[in-house]
Amino acid sequence: MLIVMNATMARVEAIRNQLLAALERVAWLAPLLGRFAVGLLFVSTGWGKVHDILKVTHFFEALRIPAPALNAVVVSYTELIGGSLLVVGLFTRLAAIPLIVSMVVAILTAKVGDLHGIFDLVGFDEFTYLVLLAIIALIGPGAVSLDRVLCQRLGWTAAGPAR
Repeated sequence: MLIVMNATMARVEAIRNQLLAALERVAWLAPLLGRFAVGLLFVSTGWGKVHDILKVTHFFEALRIPAPALNAVVVSYTELIGGSLLVVGLFTRLAAIPLIVSMVVAILTAKVGDLHGIFDLVGFDEFTYLVLLAIIALIGPGAVSLDRVLCQRLGWTAAGPAR
């Protein structure tokens, strides 16, 4: 019985190691997919806001955000430009920072009335974007990015893990 269990566990371990090795070979996809998902979202929302600044300004006025016209322009272009930079992987970590700030402000202004506990917070789309942006800022753009190409061309240290 013990021999059969050991043989079975050895097979399980071999399969586990093969699966982990296969996942490791495609780990470069994780930051790419994350950047695309959140970057394209911000390109889309930023594009919409840039083309209707007055609507965004009125929304910010209703939220009592100071200097609503100025902040509407800042947020709109931050989303459009920051999202574009994430998509192509250029200045990725730096581009994530103002988007993180934007999501924190969105939660503290537009969503604060719906926030009654941790489960409400983790249910907000803005929180999901915030977490994904934080991951991108921490792990970097990945292997498939203009940051990686730029660093290689300039002889700089890599912009993050090779994945």
